[in-house]
This record gives sequence, C-alpha cells and structure tokens, in this order.
Amino acid sequence: MSGVHKHPTISFRVSDREREIIEAKILASGMQKKDYFVRSCIYNKICVVGKKEVIYQLVEELQNMQTNISELVRQLKQQDVTLTDEGLEDMRNDCMDMLQAIISMLDGAKYLWQGAKEEKEKSPNSGNCQDL
Repeated sequence: MSGVHKHPTISFRVSDREREIIEAKILASGMQKKDYFVRSCIYNKICVVGKKEVIYQLVEELQNMQTNISELVRQLKQQDVTLTDEGLEDMRNDCMDMLQAIISMLDGAKYLWQGAKEEKEKSPNSGNCQDL
C-alpha cells in the first residue's frame, strides 16, 4: 500500500539560517538526512537549561513511573498481574527510555556539580548550546 507508513513522522520548524546549517552538516556527514537526524537526536550531547518547567516535567514523569512500578509490584505480590507480556514490555521500554534521557541530560550538566579541580572547565558544547 503506497502512502502508508509503519512508523510515525517527527517534524519541526527551523529558521532559514538553521536549515542552511543543518543541510551543510548533513552534506558534510555523507549520511542520509533521516540517519543524520536520528543519530543527532539519540547520540548527541544535550545542553541542559535549568528551568523550573523542565524540572517539574521530569519530576512528573518520575512520579508516573513510580506509580506504575508500585502498582506492578503490588500485583506481583498478590500474584494477580493484569498486565500482558506486551504491556509489560511497553512499560519497561518507556521507563528505560525516560531514565536514559534523564541520565543523558544529567551527564550533560555534570559540570555544575563537579569538584573545584574541574570548575575551570566550561560547559560542554555539542553545537546545540549557544554561548551567552
């Protein structure tokens, strides 16, 4: 069936200048555009901006994970698990994805709490962060 895709599309808007920079990086990489975007999103370092909204969002996600895992533990203790194998795998994947994203963000911000020896080090700049 033409026009039917198995996987969802992710899209976003960029300025003309941002598009030119992205296109140049893709050309220089020699990769297909899709592969470049996927690798950039998954493997690139993340610039953490300390905003209350971001922290609240992460706390909310962690609270949801805690609620779901607590309920699963309760069901396991009672030997009355209502979650299917597929549902359990989905829950596992969701938790792992969120935890890996949080770990990656914390790794990008570790310069904030590293010892005095490393205080002279600037924040990591993977090209996603702008120096202010």
